[in-house]
Amino acid sequence: MSDEDFELEMIRKKRLMELEQQQKLAADQSEAKEQKLQEFDEQKKAILRQILTIDARSRLARIRLAKPEFVVGVEQQLIMISQSGQLRGQIDDKMLIQILKKLTPKRKEITITRVNK
Repeated sequence: MSDEDFELEMIRKKRLMELEQQQKLAADQSEAKEQKLQEFDEQKKAILRQILTIDARSRLARIRLAKPEFVVGVEQQLIMISQSGQLRGQIDDKMLIQILKKLTPKRKEITITRVNK
């Protein structure tokens, strides 16, 4: 094996080691990010368990099946209300319905009139 072949092989091995380190670092970062996201989700669930009654939680779960992004916004609003100290006791199903009505965007009625020629 010549010196050039040996140097080329060393460069390849070095580059391979660098790539493996980068992949390991990316995997570690991804795992840490996923763990933080999971911890955040657990904290959110714990807060919602404290502020919502069983009926209200089940209603929110049913709505999540149809409109998941809407429920995320509602949950954020409920947590902000709770953390700001505006909440006295738990939110029951009736109170949740009122909150949902306030947060649901108003739909504009569209009427179609047909003109006979």
